[in-house]
Amino acid sequence: MSRKKQTRRITTKKAAVELESVFFLKLVMYLIVGSQWLRIESFPAWSLPIPIGLIIGLIFASHDHFAIDRKIEFALLLIATFVAFWLPMGIIVTV
Repeated sequence: MSRKKQTRRITTKKAAVELESVFFLKLVMYLIVGSQWLRIESFPAWSLPIPIGLIIGLIFASHDHFAIDRKIEFALLLIATFVAFWLPMGIIVTV
């Protein structure tokens, strides 16, 4: 009795590689988005700063396809948010 030869298909999954230019563009995007603040003010009584760019950036970073770079993106978002807190960036709403 003869046996039929079974052929095995060897499938190799290619790892998705992100281009350096795409990574740099994403870093610039996170820097710009993370620096946006919404400031609601009533002079001279009170001021309420809301880090709206950090919230939007965290949503973008959590849905990113490449999870390897997520720590770098979170760190860049936090640095941009803290630096932009003292800079006149973002939207100012005066009540």
